[in-house]
Amino acid sequence: MRDQSCASRYPLLLVHGAGFRDLKRPLYWGRIPGALTARGAAVFYGRQDSWGCIADNARALVDRIREILRETGAKKVNIISHSKGGLEARMAASSLGAGDLIASVTTVATPHRGSKTVDTLMKAPRSLFSAAAFAVDNWIRVVGDRKPDFLRVCEELTTERMAAFNRANPDCPDVLYRSFACVMSHPFSDINLSTANYFVGRIEGENDGLVTVESALWGEDRRVLRSGVMRGISHLDAIDLRRAPLTRRPADGVRDIVEVYIDMAAELKRRGL
Repeated sequence: MRDQSCASRYPLLLVHGAGFRDLKRPLYWGRIPGALTARGAAVFYGRQDSWGCIADNARALVDRIREILRETGAKKVNIISHSKGGLEARMAASSLGAGDLIASVTTVATPHRGSKTVDTLMKAPRSLFSAAAFAVDNWIRVVGDRKPDFLRVCEELTTERMAAFNRANPDCPDVLYRSFACVMSHPFSDINLSTANYFVGRIEGENDGLVTVESALWGEDRRVLRSGVMRGISHLDAIDLRRAPLTRRPADGVRDIVEVYIDMAAELKRRGL
């Protein structure tokens, strides 16, 4: 008999973060969609821009949600979002008025309170950011972004701008909000984020290489993910970038990030969502 442990009442909408797009190869979410589908979940993707601002991407998500509902006949979706995608999901549900179309918003490594590290970086000469933005925006248009705005995205992730965002986007009372934070045990947990982890740690505290635990926790159900081995869980491990378990040895804590997502979906099913 087929495993139906993740067959939630409403479809799952996976919403990616900044810097990536929903491509078939490489798949942003690694082994996660396959594991969820194999257990009965109906899985869809956000398809919003890689470097679009929060508001533009949130509006695109509302359109995408309506498209999924027409296709499936479902009345709502469950959103599982990574990084900046969680902010876009919250805005779609709140100030954009799509809360009645969303049963739950689960965020993983999302900077809900912004970043003090970004605050520091934004003090650099504007010309440096403008040059970087010009390069990123022009390159990302080639791979499909419609309205990239790298500089605006950076500005939006300051603590001041995120405080204003949170005031403008209160949680919807009929939407379940859950959040997961990840922790790298040391800078060499993920060589791709080693430098960032070190500096974010010095400025703000424990983090996943980009987002602190304090910033990532939001909603009524808040959980911190730690691996069962010394290397911890990075911002990229959170989306299964390595396509492999964190450890194959018996250990306390998370051994495979895929198992976390399976539990997310299974819990939604248990809640009748």
